[in-house]
Amino acid sequence: MSKKEFKAESKRLLEMMINSIYTQREIFLRELISNASDAIDKIYYKALADDSLVFNKEDYYIKVTADKDSRTLTISDTGIGMTQEELENNLGIIANSGSFAFKKDNEAKDGHNIIGQFGVGFYSAFMVAEDVTVISKALGSEQAYKWESQGADGYTIERADKDSVGTEITLTIKANTEEDNYDEFLEEYRLKAIIKKYSDFIRFPIKMDITGSKPKEGSEGEFEETKEEQTVNSMVPIWRKNKSELTEEDYTNFYNEKRYGFDKPLKHIHISADGAVVYNAILFIPENTPFDYYTKEYEKGLELYSNGVLIMNKCADLMPDYFSFVKGMVDSEDLSLNISRELLQHDRQLTLIAKNIKNKIKSQLLSLLKDEREKYETFYQSFGRQLKFGVYNDYGMEKETLQDLLMFYSSKEKKQVTLAEYVERMPEDQKYIYYASGESVERIEKLPQTEIVLDKGYEILYFTDDIDEFAIKMIMSYKEKEFRNVSSGDLGIEEDAADKPSEEEQNENKDLFEAMQGILSGKVKAVKASKRLKSHPVCLSTEGELTIEMEKILKAMPNGQEVQADKVLEINVNHDVFKSLKAAADGDKEKLGLYTNLLYNQALLIEGLQVNDPVQFTNDICKIMV
Repeated sequence: MSKKEFKAESKRLLEMMINSIYTQREIFLRELISNASDAIDKIYYKALADDSLVFNKEDYYIKVTADKDSRTLTISDTGIGMTQEELENNLGIIANSGSFAFKKDNEAKDGHNIIGQFGVGFYSAFMVAEDVTVISKALGSEQAYKWESQGADGYTIERADKDSVGTEITLTIKANTEEDNYDEFLEEYRLKAIIKKYSDFIRFPIKMDITGSKPKEGSEGEFEETKEEQTVNSMVPIWRKNKSELTEEDYTNFYNEKRYGFDKPLKHIHISADGAVVYNAILFIPENTPFDYYTKEYEKGLELYSNGVLIMNKCADLMPDYFSFVKGMVDSEDLSLNISRELLQHDRQLTLIAKNIKNKIKSQLLSLLKDEREKYETFYQSFGRQLKFGVYNDYGMEKETLQDLLMFYSSKEKKQVTLAEYVERMPEDQKYIYYASGESVERIEKLPQTEIVLDKGYEILYFTDDIDEFAIKMIMSYKEKEFRNVSSGDLGIEEDAADKPSEEEQNENKDLFEAMQGILSGKVKAVKASKRLKSHPVCLSTEGELTIEMEKILKAMPNGQEVQADKVLEINVNHDVFKSLKAAADGDKEKLGLYTNLLYNQALLIEGLQVNDPVQFTNDICKIMV
């Protein structure tokens, strides 16, 4: 027996791979189990073409055994095994995958694909092991062989004894260091957890000797330790079962087992796609918002499997941000993975799956809205804000996708309604979809600007979320109806002749309004007679795209944007207060200034804006009281 060197490029690849390709050491067990599953699959494929071979599934399994005393971890399988030449080729040349070659020669049948494609997964064992020994006996061979290596320095191959066909890989686990705990890979509970996490749906049994206890014979209250061989993986994933076999309880149990959330999902989506791209998926729409959902710490994404092997815990590329509340998994044979099988390469298949998932989620939400309104309202209370952000984000690129899912509180219905429901109720003479913004429904209902719209019998949508108006600005119009803020300059409403300020009144009060504008220089763009006020004396309206509510939100942001809406102070010329204004304008400039500032500050308070000088405001009130 002589020691053989890895090829120079293989040696460099091994050193690089051990140190950088895999981000988590625990991945090694996934890789070795996947290779063992491949080995069993190869016998299965051979049996399909060779009538002399009988594949009895009960005879095939993978066994994981840890020995703390000798610090060894053994992964054995009853698969096809390797000859001396195959050990040399598959393990002596890194990145020369026997599974990949076998896959090319034997197209997958019966929906089961070989997992290994890169030939580097085996070497992940050196992340945790100082010595790796492989004893293998190939199908149809009388002689077994042993391959052994301590890493990049090389390997040896020699004859060995092994009774049964298959492969046994023994890892001598490294000693602990100050930084690294390698003992965990000898702990029964830890190994079981890694198997459940990554390899739970390998279709062959993965067995372990599990520690238990039983009453000790001849004694009361005493127990003795037992070891019982158990299958620790589920094998058949729920997503590969027929939907007709599954109950709502099955889906809920899966949701809880995978710890997708602590709530009960409102709805599930089970996808079995067999078209341009083949994949299975189970998605869940949760009921409650995760505690960190609206924080930077929240990580969106679906679990990604390749042939039942977990590749990524959170694959963000499978789902748009506005549907980031969706939990679940995707399993596909068609995805192109990178060399470590930890990351996806962006390709057409990934894009197709993501597009299909997006459409399925939207379809399910629309169905929930139509058929289970109460459930949808529960969902919307938790995640409606995210849908609105999706409309606003990326300059409104997704508004067509999301606008039918939006809901807002209605002045008429006294509950949340959709844009479609609003438009269906619009009278023929109504030009716009009206909305009002504020901190709460109660505050909006008291806004003077709503009077004329409500008096006309028109419905108003109440925007109480800080994202609402920004999202609507992106939509611009819905079913050819533009959105119009009740505080905007032009409401498109014809006033009754008795209430409408005449041209004569406008001209008559021109000097008064110009004087008031001078007093409020820099604070308002104009002062004018109001066309919208009925019972209130004063209000603020705006001109341009930036509204008062948007100004408040932008100013409250951490970067504190210095923005200013173009405000107009509107005066109700039919109110008794206006008579006092006119009287003051006839000669008492000090009183006119007092009244003007009072009215302006009142308008600010109505809008929830801060009075610039609270002390001066209270002094002004005192002046009119004495």
